[in-house]
Amino acid sequence: MNRLILKPGREKSLKRKHPWIFSGGIARIEGDPQAGEAVAVCAADGTALAVAAYSPQSQIRARVWDWCVHDIDAAFIAQRITRAAASRATLPAGVTDGLRLVHGESDGLPGIVADRYHDTVVVQLLSTGAERWRDAVADALAGLSGVVRVIERSDADVRMLEGLQARSGLLRGKAASNPLIVTEHGLRFSVDAEQGHKTGFYLDQRDNRLALRNLARGKTVLDCFCYTGGFALNALAGGATAVTAIDSSGPALQTANANAVLNQLNGAEWLEADVFKTLRAFRDADRHFDLIVLDPPKFAPTAAHAEKASRAYKDINLLAFRILNPGGVLMTYSCSGGVSPDLFQKIVAGAALDAGVDARIEGWLHGAADHPVALNFPEGEYLKGLLLRIST
Repeated sequence: MNRLILKPGREKSLKRKHPWIFSGGIARIEGDPQAGEAVAVCAADGTALAVAAYSPQSQIRARVWDWCVHDIDAAFIAQRITRAAASRATLPAGVTDGLRLVHGESDGLPGIVADRYHDTVVVQLLSTGAERWRDAVADALAGLSGVVRVIERSDADVRMLEGLQARSGLLRGKAASNPLIVTEHGLRFSVDAEQGHKTGFYLDQRDNRLALRNLARGKTVLDCFCYTGGFALNALAGGATAVTAIDSSGPALQTANANAVLNQLNGAEWLEADVFKTLRAFRDADRHFDLIVLDPPKFAPTAAHAEKASRAYKDINLLAFRILNPGGVLMTYSCSGGVSPDLFQKIVAGAALDAGVDARIEGWLHGAADHPVALNFPEGEYLKGLLLRIST
């Protein structure tokens, strides 16, 4: 097996079980590993530390498969996928038929994400190691009980950092003859697995959508970046008196409106518009809300983008604070891996200060339980949020 030899002292993070090896920490490469090939990662003195997938074009030059050196094969991939899927069996039955089955590094499968919608699995292969084992991943997912098809959505921008082209399409099974529907806490949502964001639906927000439903009774609600209506429809289901939902995507809003019809939840105002411009217009028109949800797209894919993203997060939270009624609630999120929870809280605190409001944290919001975060991989906590209430 080819070897990556680290610079002196660069083995510390690996000994703490952090699964990434950056290019700057490598002293030399012994052999000629190909993209995605398994390599032994060794300390400067030659001590073997891990086996990892090699990525020659990425700043993350290797991603750990396991903490002892051995060959990686299809059986290993299948065992890890089976283990990950089995760990979701403890989730409450009947809550949903949409689950994240594989969550990358947190399941020991770096670069592999797989979401299940009833009998369909949608998979993203986001690293060279995942790409190398495409067939093994597809076979293992297709072999899970009740799965009839596997669809690939490996079209995220992060693949470019790995030197990979976008790929999508049916991997196993036959195309579905009916629309793909996921049920969540009694509501049904249409999932566009072929063209929608990520794998078609944001399963990570499941618990937070229910939390919104429990807060919405009697409230006027604004859902920003509403996509296909997850938060907006939960607000209606929770008894909101009025719901306004904004997104820049016309197709997403068409699906959101169809989801409203599917659930017999009428009365939402769907606005196809730029959220920043619309919030400024609401501010200027003195239009206020009791409860606002900010769930923007990823502003900072890496830490290098954090400064620019911070300005965007502050701007949008500042605008939201200014159109909240006294005693109003803000549920604000960041899904940017390059923005830590601590930094995000500081940004939002600065926005409240500039808006001239007193706000208190009533809850920290995270991804659902099927999106676990490995204790030694804090980067896995990409979704973070705050439940805030401003004073009367």
